[in-house]
Amino acid sequence: MLNVNERLVASTILETLGRNGSSDVEDLYKSMQKLYGGLERRSFDETLMQLEIQGLIHVYNMAREKRRIELARG
Repeated sequence: MLNVNERLVASTILETLGRNGSSDVEDLYKSMQKLYGGLERRSFDETLMQLEIQGLIHVYNMAREKRRIELARG
């Protein structure tokens, strides 16, 4: 599989959330998969975690193992 540049993925996540406001994590992952076919789920989740640690996004747990992601208000 391709090794996708994590910075590029992070930038695309932030751009997508900037346009849409928020997203279901699964839907966002599927969108990133279409753009970056070599993106592994573990790498995607690690990128989300780094963005959340940096205070750029918030990930919320919803019902039935669903997660919602949105840009942090700052």
